Amino acid sequence: MIFGQDRNELRQMYADAWQKHCDKLPLSPLEAQIADVIAMHPEYHGDIRGDDLNRDYTPDGGQTNPFLHMGLHLGIREQVATNRPAGIAAIHATLAARLGDLHAAEHEMIECLAETLWDAQSSNQPPDETKYLERLRHL
Repeated sequence: MIFGQDRNELRQMYADAWQKHCDKLPLSPLEAQIADVIAMHPEYHGDIRGDDLNRDYTPDGGQTNPFLHMGLHLGIREQVATNRPAGIAAIHATLAARLGDLHAAEHEMIECLAETLWDAQSSNQPPDETKYLERLRHL
């Protein structure tokens, strides 16, 4: 596992990677990936640099959890890089070409990933890769 189970540790990793990026310090490959995703989301820069990394983000308050959102970007990128589930790299390439925007393609794919993870959590089952790929193919 790349990250520990501690939410604060994970969020601090994002903040540290972003700070190193802003200071033009050398980044590990993982930090570079994190900084790239943060750079694509200026709306979250205040959350990353804020004093309250422990803040709760609640959907009922209409809040998007920036760390969850960016983590889903990283998850999609990892899936594409490893082509797991098999076929996701081709789906990603086709979608990015059709939309003409890699970031927009990731956002579309994130919706499918989030829905698949929600289904798995709700049914207390592992994620259904077949259903996930079906959702992605319908994009």
